[in-house]
Amino acid sequence: MATSKLDPIDRHILAELQADGRMTNVELASRVGISAPPCLRRVRTLEEEGYIKGYHAEVNARELGFEVAVFAMVRLSSQAEADLSTFEARCRAWPLVRECHMLNGEIDFILKCVSPDLSSFQNFLTEELLKAENVANVKTSLVIRCAKDEPGLPFDVLEARLARNA
Repeated sequence: MATSKLDPIDRHILAELQADGRMTNVELASRVGISAPPCLRRVRTLEEEGYIKGYHAEVNARELGFEVAVFAMVRLSSQAEADLSTFEARCRAWPLVRECHMLNGEIDFILKCVSPDLSSFQNFLTEELLKAENVANVKTSLVIRCAKDEPGLPFDVLEARLARNA
């Protein structure tokens, strides 16, 4: 099911589930204007085809004691594919690293990290990240406040683009 093969109902299903993944199939079917059985078939197909990767609860990090968020900009000594893959695997193993993105330019990776407090993050930084094989340099920026944190995709932008190309 390529993006061009998704019909408006499929895209509407995706947008609705992105906004509220806990709604019942009956509610979803009502919102997208079809009956429940074909709606469930479409959802299952979207899951099987990889359009829906999972369902998650959005938890409040501060309420759970994670007071610190930090972006770490990492430069590696070598950008050979094997070295990049090794670093990515290491990032997946570090619990404090919640996101890891490879970039082009003078920074190789940006990591989004969370920590209960600054001393815990400092320990991670000095004992793990800076000591990791192939890490040449790390610069960090502490998040002061988050102005926007909107997961998912802007389906209104997708629909506008598809309308222009129709």
